[in-house]
Amino acid sequence: MSIRIEKVESHKQLKKFVAFPLKLYKDCENWVPALEGDEFDTFNPEKNGAYDFCEADCFLAYRGNEIVGRVAAIINHKANKDVKKVRFGWLDFIEDEEVLKALLDTVVDWGKQRGCTEIIGPWGFTDMDKEGLLVEGYENLSPFTCLYNFPYYSAMLEKLGYVKDVDWTQSLLLLDGEMPPSYQFAHLIEERFKVHVVQPKSMKQMNEQYGMEIFHMYNEAFAPLMGFSPLTDKQIKNYLDTYVPILDKDFVAVAVNNEDKPIGFLFCVPSLSKAVKKANGRLFPFGFIHILKALKKNDTLEALIIGVDPNYQGCGVPLLLFKYLHENCLKRGVDKVILNPQLEENYKVQSLFGDYHTEPFMRRRAYKKEI
Repeated sequence: MSIRIEKVESHKQLKKFVAFPLKLYKDCENWVPALEGDEFDTFNPEKNGAYDFCEADCFLAYRGNEIVGRVAAIINHKANKDVKKVRFGWLDFIEDEEVLKALLDTVVDWGKQRGCTEIIGPWGFTDMDKEGLLVEGYENLSPFTCLYNFPYYSAMLEKLGYVKDVDWTQSLLLLDGEMPPSYQFAHLIEERFKVHVVQPKSMKQMNEQYGMEIFHMYNEAFAPLMGFSPLTDKQIKNYLDTYVPILDKDFVAVAVNNEDKPIGFLFCVPSLSKAVKKANGRLFPFGFIHILKALKKNDTLEALIIGVDPNYQGCGVPLLLFKYLHENCLKRGVDKVILNPQLEENYKVQSLFGDYHTEPFMRRRAYKKEI
């Protein structure tokens, strides 16, 4: 029976789009669902500020009356520079090459109609979305903030002519009671560069005082990275409104200079993977209870993002951030940190963790193909 592709044009269809992975991965112990509400907000132009500079459509693949795959087609006009690229994201499909080809051909045609000459993915609207197909680390429970997929995804993509664009590596950082020797130099960094890590009374206070400035600095720090598009103030406000309520001041480090301007930051959150899996991606009626428990008591953190003002890179600011985090981890019983994915050629960031014991955790890959 042939594959039929339908564009998502109603809330009813979007519900099917969001729900499809729950069926596909129901027996996969290491897959973690996205929060249902977050998925709906992502594809709501009134709530996702990326629609100010992106265009997107979602598609479902059917065989008869059964949904067998899904994909989103996205163009980020800010990120497109020399080559106009169409992105594929939210790609999920049964183990059937015909389904995958139908989905990606739909994205290719959609992109060509808009002048694109290359297809890349998996990418989201911006770097704040999940990106990169999992190619190593299937044996590990997926971080809540990252993609997980079956091993057959990469094999089928490559069979269709898609080739590696970039890889991201992800490590597990193991903490113990021994503080790295380099921490003894923290006071020298503070004195020489007139910087220090703030000690906020609450996340609300930190947000009000530094929230917008932190992300303006994020835009500057990440500007050179591949595929990056700066966040607008609308996007920043949306992210702050969404994530500040679940962040813990013990696991958020912000360094400032003597003018009280943020020059470095590190955001971590207690791992929500097990909790969200128990909740099946839904906060209600009882899912939020699992999540609140995970936020309060947890031995594992997920590192969301780290950034340093370009003017202060090479000045030892990450050491101050890590020291603050490490001390609080010891107080809170945290002994593992899953680092956020790092571009494999971003040696500057990867070298930051040389004082710690790390283990390979996962590898992710973005693919590309001329169209």
